[in-house]
This record gives sequence, C-alpha cells and structure tokens, in this order.
Amino acid sequence: MPRPRPRPPPPPASLFNSLIASRARAGRAADALALLARMLAAGVAPTAFTFAPILSSPSHLGARCAAQLHPHILKRGLLHGDPYSGTSLVGFFGRNGRFDDALKVFAEMAVRSVVTWNCLIASFVQFGRARDAVFWFRELVRSGDGLSDGSLVAVLPAFGSPEHVHGLVKKLGMYSFPGVANSLLTSYCTCCSVYVAEKLFDELVSRDVVSWNAMITGYSRSMVPQRAFEFFLGMQRQGVVPNETTFASVLYACTSINGHEHGRSVHAKTIKHNLNTSVFVNTSLVGFYAKCISRRDAQKMLDEIPEKSTTCWNALISGHSDSDGPTSLVILRDMLRSGIKPNEVSFSSFLKHPSLLDLWQIHSLVTRLGYGDNDYVSSAIICSYASNGIVSDAMAYGVELDPDTCNVSMNVLAGVYNKAHMYQETKELLLDQQGSNTVSWSILITACARNGDCHEAFGFFRQMRMLGHCFDAYIFVSLLSICTKNNSLVLGKVIHGLIIKTISGCLDTYVDNMLLDMYAKCGRIEDCLKVFEEMEDRNLISWTTVISGLGLNGFAHKALSWFKSMEEDGFKPDKVAILAVLSACRHGSLVQEGMKIFKNMKADYSIEADMEHYICVVDMLCKCGHLKEAEGVIRGMPFRPNTVIWRTFLQGCKVYGVIETQVFS
Repeated sequence: MPRPRPRPPPPPASLFNSLIASRARAGRAADALALLARMLAAGVAPTAFTFAPILSSPSHLGARCAAQLHPHILKRGLLHGDPYSGTSLVGFFGRNGRFDDALKVFAEMAVRSVVTWNCLIASFVQFGRARDAVFWFRELVRSGDGLSDGSLVAVLPAFGSPEHVHGLVKKLGMYSFPGVANSLLTSYCTCCSVYVAEKLFDELVSRDVVSWNAMITGYSRSMVPQRAFEFFLGMQRQGVVPNETTFASVLYACTSINGHEHGRSVHAKTIKHNLNTSVFVNTSLVGFYAKCISRRDAQKMLDEIPEKSTTCWNALISGHSDSDGPTSLVILRDMLRSGIKPNEVSFSSFLKHPSLLDLWQIHSLVTRLGYGDNDYVSSAIICSYASNGIVSDAMAYGVELDPDTCNVSMNVLAGVYNKAHMYQETKELLLDQQGSNTVSWSILITACARNGDCHEAFGFFRQMRMLGHCFDAYIFVSLLSICTKNNSLVLGKVIHGLIIKTISGCLDTYVDNMLLDMYAKCGRIEDCLKVFEEMEDRNLISWTTVISGLGLNGFAHKALSWFKSMEEDGFKPDKVAILAVLSACRHGSLVQEGMKIFKNMKADYSIEADMEHYICVVDMLCKCGHLKEAEGVIRGMPFRPNTVIWRTFLQGCKVYGVIETQVFS
C-alpha cells in the first residue's frame, strides 16, 4: 500500500509578509487581510513586520479593519519585544484622531524608538493640536531616545515661529540633513520671512532642488516676486535641474510682476526640459497667459492640453475672475459644453466679483450641481451677497447652513455681522460653533474689541491660549487696538513680549504699525522709535504714525525732521501724512513751518486740502493769536466752513479777547 505523500511545508513568514506589504501599499487592504487570514490558518506565526503594512495602508477599508489587529499584536507579545508593531499602532490611532488609544499603546510599549515618538508628534500636528505636539517633543528630548531629522520636521509646524526649532537645529548641527534644512526654509517662507530664509539658504553647504524650490516659491508669493526669477536663473547656473514645482512657482512670480517676456522665456524652458506635457506645468502656463497676455493665448494653451481637467479650466477662470462678469460666464458656458463640471474652486473664482444677476444664476447652478453644502462655495456666496450690498440675503443664506460642517462659512458670516456692527450676533454665532479655529477666535476677539468689551476680549484670548491655538497677526492687532484705546502701556508691553515670543519671525508691517501707534499714544515715544528702527519693511503708514506720535508727545521739531527724512526715503506724503505733520506744527506752535507746508500742498504733493486740514491750520493759527491769518484761511476755503471751524475760530477770539467783528472788519 503506497505511503501518503507528506504535506508540503507552509510558505515562510517572510513570503507572507512581502505579499501582505505589497497589497497594503497598493491600497488593497482587503487582499492584505485575506492573506493574513491564510497565514494564520496555515499555522505561520506573524512576525514584527506582518501587521505594520496593513496599519499603514491608505485604504479606507484598512482604517476600518486595522483596529482588529490590536488584539493579535497583544496576544503574540509583539508590543513588548519590538517597537515596530507598537509604532505602527500608535501611528494608525494617531492618524485617525484616536489619541486616547494612541497614548495608551504608547504607554504600554516596553521598547520605543525615535520613530514611535515622531509618529505621535506628527499625529498631533496633523490635527492642529500644537500644544500637545510641543509637549511630547519636549518629553522626547528628556527621554534620551535621541532626536532624528524626522523629529524636527514633524514638530516644526507646531511652533508659532520656526526660530524655536532653528536654534535647536543649529545646536545639534543638523543642517546636513536635507529634510530639516528644507523644512526650515519652507517654514520661514510660509511665515513671510523670506529674507531670513535666504540667509539660511546661503549658509547651507549642500542644496538640492527642494531647497531652490522653497526659495523660489517663497519669493514668488512675497513683496519682491522678481527675486524668484533671479533664484530660478541662479539655480540653472549651479547645474540644478528644475522640476514641475520650479516652473509652476516661477510662472506664478512672472504673473505677479506682469513679466510677459520672463513668462515666455520660462515657457520655452519647459519645452526644453520636456515638461510641456505635464498637466501641472500646463495649468500654470494657462494661468500665466490668462492673467498676463490674453484670453485668446490662454485658450490656445488650454486647447493644446491633451487631457483637460477641471484644474486646467480653473486656471483659465482665475485669470478672468477680476474682469467683467460676462467673460467669466462665457468661460463657464464653454466649460460645461466641453463636458467638464465645475468644482468648488471654479465656483469660488466665479463668485469673486459677479453682478447681482450673475450671482443669482451661479447660485442656482451651485444648488443644481449639489455644491450648496460645500463650505468654501457657501462662504463665497455669502461674501458675494454682502459685497453686492444685500447683507440681509447673505445673513439669510448663512443661518440656514449647518454650523458644525461649515466652519469657514460661519467665520465669513461672523465677519459680515462685524461689518454691520452686530457684535452680539457675532459672539453668539461663534460661541455656538463646534471646532473653532484661529480665524474664529480672531473674529470673536475683534468683535469684542470693536464693541468695547475689553475684558471679554482678553478673556477669550486666555481661553484660546489654554486650548493650544496658534496666534496670528489679526489677533494681536485687535488686542493692541484695545491697549491703545485704553492707554494701557503695561498690557501693551505684555502683548509686545508675546508677539516676540510667538510670531517674531512672521511679523507683518500691519502689526508693527499697531505697535508704533500704541507706544506713541501711551507716551513712550522712545519705544515707538525703537520699534521703527527694528522694522524690516516700512511703509507710508509707519512714517506717518511716528510723525504723529512725535507731534503728540511734544517733539514738533523732530516731527518736521522725520517728515523730511520720509521724503528722502522715497515716500510721497498723502493726505494723512500731511495732516500728521500739520498737527505736529499745531502742537509745537510752529506756525511758519506749518503754513509753508499747507500752502505748498498742491504744488509739492498734488494734494487738495480737505476739511480736516483747514480745521488743523485754523486751530494752529488761533492758538498762536494769528486771528487775521485764520480769518484769511477761512475766507479762502473752496467749500463752506463747518461748525467745527467756526467753533475753533470763536474760541481763539475768546482766548485773546477779540470780538469777531473786529477781525472781519
């Protein structure tokens, strides 16, 4: 009798692991789980590398089923012997927002690697929980498990300013890691600190295409977009080959500077590098031609794209979103006829500046295509109704939306309430909103500041800090305006310190100007001048604020000197700047200097004096007893004097014991 053939041994665990990993990475989580079931049925014991690919699978099915793997990992003791499986579990729970489960697994792990810490930190950053991310990063530093380049890249977005991480990178000498250096560059550029980013860029020993792209992208969105083109040329001189991102960014810069020839040159280079077939690059080219050349050339560029997508059409639409309504509607009609349906980006562009009739048509199409509940489209509709002066329709539409799913729309609606001076409605709307973000808090604090609810504004600010939200420039502007109105120097200094601590690398001129105004009106002119000297970007408002502050604090001669320095620096005074220097002359009784500026306004600055200028000059003359000259100014006014001018003049007559009939005789 023949002996039965022995059963072949089951495949090794390494083969199963390879097959499971290949299917999981391809998004085929169901197939990966089926293979795992076969592996278990065959009696093959899973290893530390079996479960991680499924837990990391991009498939939605993987997200639903992966939680079932937790007991298997515990049963086989894989959580205690090796960090690989535990790290994958922490990453899975973190990516899905299940932080209690992630922290529980993290605490149970006997052995952790730096990757385990990085997964936890990155998950907190992903969900905007900056304070938790920073806390666990500090715990990692204390743990002695070491820092990797991934640790610094993961935690960088959690800090309000990249300077905090930059110091640590310098201390650890981790500039040599391209990922760390490039993340720092990108972070500085995102924070509008491209000059700091360029300084860091110059210090780098090795620069790859990502480093160059970070600088080109940063400058393309800055106040000096022409520098992006200079970096683009420098990149090629260094022998670094540009990629799709490079061309898209430099084309954006060409659009910003309206650089026709530069853009055409870049177009030629895309052909040279064989990237003219890239949909990404072609979309940027369509946008450039639409905004800088002509719609005909942009349409021609669009027609040359073999597989047109909604993104390509959106580039054409955005190029004409600031033009007349009929052009945008023609593009919308052509788009629909081509069989391409608009998406939320398309509608947001169409809704930028529509007439009321066009708005009604687009609103109808939005409803028909099922975008009525889309947060970004809804917010654009609210903005359009408000900009057309139909605030009641904007409010009526906004209140019908679901506040839990339409956070952006609720913020826009709150902004409409703010502009309509409906501050109580603003507070009620935002306080009822779930998942408030930085913008929500900013609008809420602004509403309190405008309504004079100073204590409540700072109360919300403290609450915002406790919840771990990041601060932006708008919040600090609102808080500084409160300090200025209440003449609260101590509180203003505290806010200034917090600004330096949190957003010093991301300051904009608006915040600096508010600091100038606060210090000037609180009587600390030396601090005002110090802030001015430290400013990287000054504008006419900066100079005007300092001139006004000097005059207000009794430094009239110095205000005149700064006015001349402003002109020498290339700034042409406007009506407000003229009023500031005239006010300084009034405070300092500098009649001759003030009258010289006033009489030469038209000739020197092409500015016609308005009522405010006449009031200031009449007040200056009356305070110094020049009543006849004041009377001459009043008689020479091109429009009828108002009650304020007459009151000022009569007060001057009273002070100097002169009857007005004596002056006008």
